[in-house]
Amino acid sequence: MTKSDDKMPSIVPAPGDIHPLRRFTDARVALGRAGTSLPTRAHLDFLHDHARARDAVWAAPDLEGLRRRLEAVGMPVVRLRSAAPDRATYLRRPDLGRRLDNKDAARLRRLVVPDSVDRERPRVGIVVADGLSAMAIDVNAAPVVIGLEQALRDQRLELAPVALVEQGRVAVGDAVGEALGLALVIVLIGERPGLSAADSLGCYVTWAPRPGTPDSARSCISNIRLGGLVPEQAVACIADLARDIWRTRVSGIALAAAIGQRLE
Repeated sequence: MTKSDDKMPSIVPAPGDIHPLRRFTDARVALGRAGTSLPTRAHLDFLHDHARARDAVWAAPDLEGLRRRLEAVGMPVVRLRSAAPDRATYLRRPDLGRRLDNKDAARLRRLVVPDSVDRERPRVGIVVADGLSAMAIDVNAAPVVIGLEQALRDQRLELAPVALVEQGRVAVGDAVGEALGLALVIVLIGERPGLSAADSLGCYVTWAPRPGTPDSARSCISNIRLGGLVPEQAVACIADLARDIWRTRVSGIALAAAIGQRLE
């Protein structure tokens, strides 16, 4: 073998036996190599996706447009803010995003109506919070909320007005649940964007939501988006989860234990 034959090629394509599998995932696998770096196309794709992720975190979702869309199909909606006064503070102070603004919390308590005559119909609340991806809310929230509203009514569950919370974290659903006296709260929130998905919506379902509820008491369904769990399938999964939680009166790891015991 000559010295020239021993040189590595400057451009190394993706391995042939792995390349066909890339159509099944958005993950960065089998990208190939150009010298000591990525091929130009892979590098530009990385920069593009990184910019989309940053935009998803800093952008504001169109909550007013979401409100109009939900009200157009007959769903009552209430707009709220967390205790975080702006986006920069929200990103630095996660604790403020877990609490409602004091004025909004008081306004929400005034919406409480007398208990239903039918004690077997618990009050359930749907909360939409921007979280860390405005894109996830703008793309996925409306079809999930509209489909979920019908699925929950099919279970004869009494629904509170949909709460749209600006600058909200997952635990802001606990504050909403306490103010409205909810038995169950379903929080739909923009998930932290990655470099392969900036529009992923997460769902957290909590039984007996109250401030201070640990994350271990929440049941989660994630990656709700067209490239993951599509909204129609997500609605069915969330509705089934809500049914199990209502039957067992627990959520999170306690729900997993209760279902496990039932299957034994």
